[in-house]
Amino acid sequence: MTDTHAPDILCIGSVLWDVIGRSASHMAKGADVPGRIIRLPGGVALNIAMTLVRFGLRPALLSALGRDAEGEELAAECARMGLDVAHIYRSDDLPTDIYMAVEGANGLIAAIADAHSLEAAGAKILAPLMGGALGSAEAPYPGPVALDGNLTEGLLETIARDPAFRAADLRIAPASPGKAERLLPFLRAGRGTLYVNLEEAGILCQTRFGTASEAAAALLERGAARALVTDGGNATSDATPQGVLTQTPPEVLVTRVTGAGDTFMAAHIASELSGADRDAALGRALRAAAAYVSGDTPS
Repeated sequence: MTDTHAPDILCIGSVLWDVIGRSASHMAKGADVPGRIIRLPGGVALNIAMTLVRFGLRPALLSALGRDAEGEELAAECARMGLDVAHIYRSDDLPTDIYMAVEGANGLIAAIADAHSLEAAGAKILAPLMGGALGSAEAPYPGPVALDGNLTEGLLETIARDPAFRAADLRIAPASPGKAERLLPFLRAGRGTLYVNLEEAGILCQTRFGTASEAAAALLERGAARALVTDGGNATSDATPQGVLTQTPPEVLVTRVTGAGDTFMAAHIASELSGADRDAALGRALRAAAAYVSGDTPS
């Protein structure tokens, strides 16, 4: 791509409002405690894009937003942060999606992701890559693409196999354990780099794993081209056909968890785009995620 204004990376998936309640108290089922409730831009694709901006990159978003007040406000906020929003599908009929989570001192208590508009928009969000401004089957987009599992499995299957994506460096996250199985098309196609946690790796492999290194190696055996597996504060592993690399994240006081995996993924991608080797990229990503959960970087 010769356009000097072309994005450095595409982020495809959920762009929505996060509504997050946080309490310093330990919370069990039915807990009613004091805390703070905030609303901020979120969604896996947007979280990744916002972190990429902090690393000096210019991401473009491919997603769906309503033309409602929430969508207009979110699009304006994304543009203000330096994100390319020109390729977002805007719908007159679909509302802007929303995510709601409750976090306590003992981590994420519960969350609900209402990404129904993204799913309903379907392949319309990919139009810029399939005979549009960013590429086509004859001239496929050649750069990095960050995907999230809030897309339907059918749409992810299209991305895994369609000629319009054959030149892309695909980086894929499942969005949540409940959507981990949506990444199966990439195992079947042997495409892309998977970013999953230990639970998600177990779902994809239909078993339970004790360590990230064991899980990452198993994902390669199931067909993954590359797999990075995190396990909270325990060791994280990066598996490729050349071997499994494992590092332990820094110990920090955890003050938040929503968005930590997205921060890890974005920092890892940015590091590799800057030329870092596997060892350096993994270390930088773990440090970025640790800083995020400790509250040392912006929400």
